[in-house]
Amino acid sequence: MAEKKKIQFNTSAFLASAGPGRRVVHFRPKQVLFSQGGDADSVFYLQTGHAKLTVISKKGKEATVTLLAAGDFAGEESIAAGGAFRTATATAVEACVVLKIDRERMLCVLHEEHVFSDFFLKFMLVRGMRTQADLIDQLFNSSERRLARILLLMANFGGAGEPRELIPKVTQETLAEMIGTTRSRVSFFMNRFRKLGYIEYNGRIRVNASLLKMVLQDQLPEQNASRPPLIIPASSRATTARQAKPD
Repeated sequence: MAEKKKIQFNTSAFLASAGPGRRVVHFRPKQVLFSQGGDADSVFYLQTGHAKLTVISKKGKEATVTLLAAGDFAGEESIAAGGAFRTATATAVEACVVLKIDRERMLCVLHEEHVFSDFFLKFMLVRGMRTQADLIDQLFNSSERRLARILLLMANFGGAGEPRELIPKVTQETLAEMIGTTRSRVSFFMNRFRKLGYIEYNGRIRVNASLLKMVLQDQLPEQNASRPPLIIPASSRATTARQAKPD
């Protein structure tokens, strides 16, 4: 009797719906997904929306580490070891729909389903490249150029798929934290970008393609052409998730 062929694991379906060891959770803007120092007992996957990761130092200073978009995982430190604690706080920037996966269920799927473990490994590699790009950006580029990069990333320029018409609502304080400068400097740069036609701003920010062109050509005002080129990830996590189908 012929052996029954195993049904290929469907990563997209797994990450799009609730099931054993996983549930879909809705978060309002500014609502906390998980907090620094809390028990790391689950992994979060953003189905829609944006969130931010922040850390607080022992002296109470808060810093925004990165922005999370649809298709991103968060809280993956929970799979490193049992009894681990959260190393950062995740907060919704806009309304988010999130899949919360229990640690045990995540480990089980990673061990048993190679299609999913390959998908997750690719995500972690891309995140490492993004972290490296963020570090290079912080070390070598001006705060104005870092702001331009953040706005382009939030609008999905340089990634697969169409850019967003409007970026998520984000305060100038948050932008200042993300690029390591002051709110007043962010306000100054935003006003200059608007005057130059790079962005439009009327309650929500619209990023125009001219900003990407100027950054890639290293032609931002008062920009030093000797600085390293802007690094923008070549793929979108949301698009990768949509394309995660069985062979």
